[in-house]
Amino acid sequence: MCASCGCQGQGTTMTNLQTGASAEIAPPPHGADHSHGVGEGDGLGHFHDGHYHVHGDAHHHAHGRDHVHEHEHEHGHAHPHDDSHHDHVHEHAHRRVEMEARILAKNDAIAAKCRAWFAGREILALNLVSSPGAGKTTLLERAISDLSGELPLFVIEGDQATSNDGERIRAAGAPVVQVNTGTGCHLDAEMIARALTELKPSVGSLVFIENVGNLVCPALFDLGEHAKAVIFSTTEGEDKPLKYPHMFSAAKLVIFNKIDLLPHLDFSMERARDNIRRVNPDAEILEVSARDGAGMSTFYQWIVAQRTVAERLSVI
Repeated sequence: MCASCGCQGQGTTMTNLQTGASAEIAPPPHGADHSHGVGEGDGLGHFHDGHYHVHGDAHHHAHGRDHVHEHEHEHGHAHPHDDSHHDHVHEHAHRRVEMEARILAKNDAIAAKCRAWFAGREILALNLVSSPGAGKTTLLERAISDLSGELPLFVIEGDQATSNDGERIRAAGAPVVQVNTGTGCHLDAEMIARALTELKPSVGSLVFIENVGNLVCPALFDLGEHAKAVIFSTTEGEDKPLKYPHMFSAAKLVIFNKIDLLPHLDFSMERARDNIRRVNPDAEILEVSARDGAGMSTFYQWIVAQRTVAERLSVI
């Protein structure tokens, strides 16, 4: 289960929009063992010759949620005759916390493999996160158009359903793999690892990961990216960083998008910046309009600087 919202992530599929190849990222059979920790035999995969291989039954976090829910349903009734009900509740709460810790530890282990894979190929991977409608896809379309011919760009597109955004990215000129999470509300490291086997980004390229529109769960899940970038639209409230502090504190970059709308909105850029600094004093802040291109050059300069850092890390 997702440690924040309890989403089950069922029905996750991956589609290579260049070839049309599609596959399901399925949870393990019911009854799979959830007792083991991260390590050998826990279902972790590995990269080999550019492909990601999954060992054994890589249990998906969806089944863990169902497993706990069944026990909570079975034992969640009252026991008026004694205090055993309270013991049951405490036990299940403890098991749930342990399970969430295993989920995140497993995700982090796969993310570490992705990070090493990126570093070994001098690939800069950026995880773009935002609320729905903040303009991630439009920003990517603009970046693909502006940077075409300067560096190879690849995209992993995350949405619960449809390939609408992925088709927009493909039409803009970048290879793209669409990941539909079904009932899930975020991408995880295993999804990224599998998508990379289809995407096959070239050495020295830039990989954009457009996460599912959500400012909660993507903050928890490391994807092996070099940095998280939050797209913050001027059509949202200035207090968004205070409402979602975990995401903004995890971001290396905050991009104010839709600045072309500022004359028509009751939005204080100064207050919004102050709120960002309250939760993350170290975040870099840029102002852009993906629609008309204003300020996008500063975003590209930031990318160039991050690529330089990534190249240095790859030789350490």
